[in-house]
Amino acid sequence: MAERRFLVVRLGSLGDIVHTFPAVAGLKESFPASEIIWLTHPRWVQLVASSGLATEIWPVDSRDLSLVRQVLAKIRSQSWSAGIDYQGLWKAACLPFFGGVKVRIGFSSATIREFGVPLLYTQRVECKSRHIAEQNGELSLRAGSSHLTGHVTLCVAEADERGVSAELGKQGISRYVVLSPGGGWRSKCWPTERFGALGARIQKELGISCVVNYAPGEEGLVAAVKAASGNAQTAAYDGELGPLMALLRGASCVVGGDTGPLHLATALSTPVVALFGPTDPARNGPYPPQEIVLRSSAAKTTYRRGETTDPSLLDLAVEEVFEAVKRRLGVKA
Repeated sequence: MAERRFLVVRLGSLGDIVHTFPAVAGLKESFPASEIIWLTHPRWVQLVASSGLATEIWPVDSRDLSLVRQVLAKIRSQSWSAGIDYQGLWKAACLPFFGGVKVRIGFSSATIREFGVPLLYTQRVECKSRHIAEQNGELSLRAGSSHLTGHVTLCVAEADERGVSAELGKQGISRYVVLSPGGGWRSKCWPTERFGALGARIQKELGISCVVNYAPGEEGLVAAVKAASGNAQTAAYDGELGPLMALLRGASCVVGGDTGPLHLATALSTPVVALFGPTDPARNGPYPPQEIVLRSSAAKTTYRRGETTDPSLLDLAVEEVFEAVKRRLGVKA
């Protein structure tokens, strides 16, 4: 019998799950024989599985009421040491609450942005840490963990690595830098024309190709980056999660803003150059915070979603970012 059984709730998204891994790793290291059942959106089952932290992964989509009922029934049928909601949204907090978990741990109202959610917890944690990964760790500490965070190693399928390598090989690409210009909110994204100019310099001066990573619906970003890169060899990638992980792990460097692919690259131990604007890298930056993070001294922190590039990101010149890439690649001046 497991020494403890934890119900972990983190439904999405990519970057947020990555920032939850260290906290759950700390819990796992504290209780090696424990069972950790992780609730996540079906889209992210593979990502959670790659961490090796969960004993079982139960997919749940809050919009699928039939699936929600099935998951709640499974929760009620079992006993738990604690349910830990690392998400802090109604759709997540409701699961251990209606599942009848007696000990429900979550963030206090000082941390959560959705009003009233802490009412569903039996223990509310007022976080002292600044980075979200360590705030998550404080929830693990409340559940009995002796470690704020733990070590995370993500597994990438060999088939995905072979597939990505073969696909890039067809385009004559072996060594490459990944450019990630997207990110949901345009206000936290560096301009596409600057990504293109950066890619051109990387190829011309360093002899390294660039691969533009993008999500469905961001085809326009790729076209803009390619147009700005001129004659530089710039490939595009919009594959599934497994191949994306292989692409990021195989990169010499990844350049992007406060987005899921950048945080995933960090978790895969790939060097990154992070470009931050309105969001605070001390709270949302790469974790562990050991990578190059560029942010204008004039940047003002806000999490309001805007449709145009934040002015502070315009302070980051192509030359500055290019020099940062060279440092990450170990290129001497």
